[in-house]
Amino acid sequence: MSSDLAWLIARPIAHRGLHDAAHGIIENTAPAVRAAIAANYGIEVDLQISADGEAMVHHDDVLGRLTEGEGRLDRYSAAALKRISIRGRDERMMTLGELCDLVAGRATLLLELKSRFDGDERICRRVADVLAGYRGPVAPMSFDPRQVTALRRLAPALTLGIIAAKYRPHPSWDAMPPLLRHGMGYLTTALTARPQFVAYAVVDLPALAPLVARYVFGLPLLTWAVRTAAERQCAARWADQMIFEGFRP
Repeated sequence: MSSDLAWLIARPIAHRGLHDAAHGIIENTAPAVRAAIAANYGIEVDLQISADGEAMVHHDDVLGRLTEGEGRLDRYSAAALKRISIRGRDERMMTLGELCDLVAGRATLLLELKSRFDGDERICRRVADVLAGYRGPVAPMSFDPRQVTALRRLAPALTLGIIAAKYRPHPSWDAMPPLLRHGMGYLTTALTARPQFVAYAVVDLPALAPLVARYVFGLPLLTWAVRTAAERQCAARWADQMIFEGFRP
């Protein structure tokens, strides 16, 4: 692994921030980000695109699980989304710009770009625009190799990663083209994406493709989402760093 990427694996990375719903700290919100910074962890968050092309910090592509409201997130403008509260909390979704202002280089940021696998590059353009003015350690990544390729074209200086897992039925994964869906576990997505790191599902480790990427090609291997003691042991054995939730390493 290149020493230039040592920052990427220096600390465990809190999945969707250091959230704890039992104590009112909701995933992908400012309190979860602040808690991760205070505990000296890296931070992984999800990005969805709004109707007017803003990158919003949120996991689900529809409203309702964590928020008030309903319907597809990408049918709402950023201003409309900012008026929708996190359910039961006095919190709102952050934009990527607000996230960067909050973190201000104090922790490594890992940004998962969500995709409908339809060739839409709006989120790539917005991420490239916002990160052009950000000076902290940051690494975008995606399951969609076209997004990684687009970001490389738009912002060649960024550190970019591919996310992968062995296929199993899942609403997001079932939106993938069949070759992508069934090939991602073998990292065929990396052939076009040419990532600088890999984020691979811990439940699927050990696996040949990510280990070849790590040991033969020298790509840092992150693993997600580590929740149990057994998964933590697996991460320590097979990966360079873990993306964790539900406990504090």
